[in-house]
Amino acid sequence: MEGIDEPVDRMTARTLRRAVLDHHHTERRHRFPPLLHVGVPGATEDVVAAEPDGGADHALRADIVAALLQRARRGGTPPLVWITRPGPLDLQDVDAAWLAAARTATAEAGVGLTMVVVTRRGWLDPRSAVRREWKRLRQR
Repeated sequence: MEGIDEPVDRMTARTLRRAVLDHHHTERRHRFPPLLHVGVPGATEDVVAAEPDGGADHALRADIVAALLQRARRGGTPPLVWITRPGPLDLQDVDAAWLAAARTATAEAGVGLTMVVVTRRGWLDPRSAVRREWKRLRQR
């Protein structure tokens, strides 16, 4: 099976919780455009707009992910790909479109893919459906 498996290892859980915390504390609006992040939450990351109807087809999205992955891999730490967006923690069209692009980009680069969807309340791996949600998320 692709994606994150249960039980989620401690380092992955901390990293993904950090992505949710960062999003929760930086995005205060109820409506905002989805964003694609590539890098390491809490450290170095590159961000681009991930609008599903922004004019980007699959090939262009895959090229964007490939370029961001190449930049992020220079740091030595395996990069994470995540989408921040409003709404429920269910698979949406924007998630599926960028997941397909990320799969293509990582397959061409010969690297593994860790990709999640992040909302203000949790994260979801769209491939394995593993998720974590919090009612009250606090900084530790």
